[in-house]
Amino acid sequence: MERLQAFKFVLMPTGEQARKMRQFAGACRFVYNKALALQKENHAAGGKFVGKFAIGKHLTAWRNSADTPWLAEAPRHALMMATQDCDRAFQNFFAKRAEFPRFKRKGEHDGFQFPDKNQIALDSGNGRIKVPKLGWLRYRHSRDVLGEVRSASVSLRAGKWYVSILTKREVEQPVPHGPAVGIDVGVTRLATLSDGTYIVPLASFKKHEQRPAKYQRRMARKVKGSSNWKKSKARVQRIHAHIANARNDFLHKASNTISKNHAMIAVEDLQVRNMSKSAAGAADAQGCNVRAKSGLNKSILDQGWFEFRRQLEYKTAWRGGFFVAVPPQNTSRTCPSCGHISAENRKTQALFACVRCGHEANADHVGAINVLERGQRLLACGETVQSGRSKKQEPADVTQAIAA
Repeated sequence: MERLQAFKFVLMPTGEQARKMRQFAGACRFVYNKALALQKENHAAGGKFVGKFAIGKHLTAWRNSADTPWLAEAPRHALMMATQDCDRAFQNFFAKRAEFPRFKRKGEHDGFQFPDKNQIALDSGNGRIKVPKLGWLRYRHSRDVLGEVRSASVSLRAGKWYVSILTKREVEQPVPHGPAVGIDVGVTRLATLSDGTYIVPLASFKKHEQRPAKYQRRMARKVKGSSNWKKSKARVQRIHAHIANARNDFLHKASNTISKNHAMIAVEDLQVRNMSKSAAGAADAQGCNVRAKSGLNKSILDQGWFEFRRQLEYKTAWRGGFFVAVPPQNTSRTCPSCGHISAENRKTQALFACVRCGHEANADHVGAINVLERGQRLLACGETVQSGRSKKQEPADVTQAIAA
């Protein structure tokens, strides 16, 4: 089977290379905003949506225009990818997966892409990569790049340049091994497994929230746009990047351990975006319990529930296991012993006590057991699931794979 995998490294460019990369990122941002403005103007005039191939003709005109001669200095393929990013943003909007596209601003998600593998050369032994109009770029070689290089993406984050190298390689069909497990995510415990074990959340932002607040106050006292303001802003960005890196490292280690030791993983199909929405309400309809909901939202986003599920899903697929997302309704209110469903079964956040049979246990553990039971039921019925082999499995094949 073929596997696509990205390898990300910190770049160590020269001063001239760093200057060019900022210029290329600015050119791609300009082209993206130009394409977005063209779409909005065309829509206001009563025209139809302009496809990415038609936008390509406009890109040629922009590169040859006397008003923007500096666009010709940027790699053409990188500019083409910027127009395709704008097209993809509109497609996501039409499919109701995202909001209406917004104009990009300098300093937010600066970067560019090299989609043509024939223009990329990799010297993994010496930690170098060659890309158009930049030549050989040194990067911090922390691990070997496996497979054939397909594309490369360069990005700027908190003052550091990164390169993400996408590769494709043939791997043997993995065979899942280990038991099935259900996972219940929560605030006190990041993940409670159906076997009784649990993972305590790192809460990286909560541990360090005083530090960014301190330097954000210092930045607020400086003149916006001044040199000292820019230095303070860079420091705040480095602190937030450190917090995010700690969170990602923790989630990768946790998801890697779980996916490696279990053949089937069942989780709740939580809509994290809706769960973490503000409760402030509008001016004419004020919300209630705003402060408590704000604290809950901060904890959910700090722990990275969505990212944890995303990592579990693709790592389980890599190892040939089965990933199931089950409906979350009443998972922590259903008694695993007698099946009684009632809100009275969970009078407190931590304790589950069935009002019918008297079964008592930790509420998160009960939820994980019910999640596992629902996941196994979906597999037994042959429902569509996320797996490393296909989107739909026969019941006998699934049972045999888990037993192996």
